[in-house]
Amino acid sequence: MKFLTKEAKIGIVTIISLVLLYVGINYLKGINLFKPVNHYYVKFDNVKDVTVSSPVFIDGFKVGLVRSITYNYQTTDDITVEVSLDEGMRINVGSYVTIVKSLLSGGELHLQLNKNNPEFYKSGSVLEGRMGDDMLETVQDKILPGVEALLPKVDSILTSLNTLLTHPALSQSLTHIERSTANLEQSTRVLNGYLSRDVPVLMDNIKITTDNFADISGQLRDLDLATTVNSINATLDNLTLTTGKLNSADNTLGLLLNDRRLYENLNGTAANASILLQDVKENPKRYVRFSLF
Repeated sequence: MKFLTKEAKIGIVTIISLVLLYVGINYLKGINLFKPVNHYYVKFDNVKDVTVSSPVFIDGFKVGLVRSITYNYQTTDDITVEVSLDEGMRINVGSYVTIVKSLLSGGELHLQLNKNNPEFYKSGSVLEGRMGDDMLETVQDKILPGVEALLPKVDSILTSLNTLLTHPALSQSLTHIERSTANLEQSTRVLNGYLSRDVPVLMDNIKITTDNFADISGQLRDLDLATTVNSINATLDNLTLTTGKLNSADNTLGLLLNDRRLYENLNGTAANASILLQDVKENPKRYVRFSLF
């Protein structure tokens, strides 16, 4: 650089700046000048929304960019779009390119491969271009009619909803709900008062009862239950023996309870005594005589 003149240095710097500017502009456009690509040409009659550096897709994968757009002023409906595709991208003969319009990125080129043909286009070949479905036209032709048909139903629903909201029954229901909520809140406060006042007392009583049960359980545990049970069994045995003797005829009580002849004799004696008492009552002179001299 020391042997170059000042003008030469300025020229070299200018050339380098221009090269960097060119590379930078293409980089901003998405064009990689150092990446090997193949160029193809696509014929369209309308390239609305397609611009230089518009992407080229195949099955949703980006494979290239639009390099230039040329309009043939000698005739109409003749527009040539130059696209650069990745070097490894091969296009079957009979394939075509469609323009698809999106709401965000404008026009996009979509490559439709004719996979049934084993032959491939060479770099620089001319491909057929077609117009794809316009999203706005699709919305206008398919969605808007449905929306228009739906609007009367929406209007009817809004009218019914407005009638429901202005109906007196709804206001009364809301008033009842408000009253019920107020009553529920009051009942909750009363219940909280009961719980805070009575529950502690109840818990204390339960604790006292539990302690008493514990004491009783301790006392029952300390009792000589075996001796008590043996005494009860002995008493039952004696009662059984006494009952057996009363039912047998080998003792006085047994004879009194089981001898029918004794019962009949006692019954006859009681009857005779009753007759005798009656006769004494009616004829006392037969049995008692009084003499003064």
